[in-house]
Amino acid sequence: QVQLVESGGGLVQAGGSLRLSCAASGRASSNYTMGWFRQAPGTERELVARISWSATSTYYSDSVKGRFTISRDVAKNTVYLQMNSLKPEDTAVYYCAARKYYAILTPRDVDYWGQGTQVTVSS
Repeated sequence: QVQLVESGGGLVQAGGSLRLSCAASGRASSNYTMGWFRQAPGTERELVARISWSATSTYYSDSVKGRFTISRDVAKNTVYLQMNSLKPEDTAVYYCAARKYYAILTPRDVDYWGQGTQVTVSS
């Protein structure tokens, strides 16, 4: 069992920055691929970024590429999502996700979810 706890969401003006954190605890959580999804009202949950368990491979959706950076601190079992140049369309609930060993492509791939943290970007 792996527990994921997110923090760092909030309200920010367009063009601003936020950093989300996801602290993982439980059995061998360092062996998990980690990802961030987001879901705005009335939309499907979409993958924003993911990082391999070894931190050697990352993926970003086209909508955030060049603005968001995912990273992980293996010693702290924590994954971060640095979000820069935020836009109103980035407003959503952001969810941390974990899958043992394999890449995360869709929500159905996820083994564990965090509770979600709200990010609101005002124009």
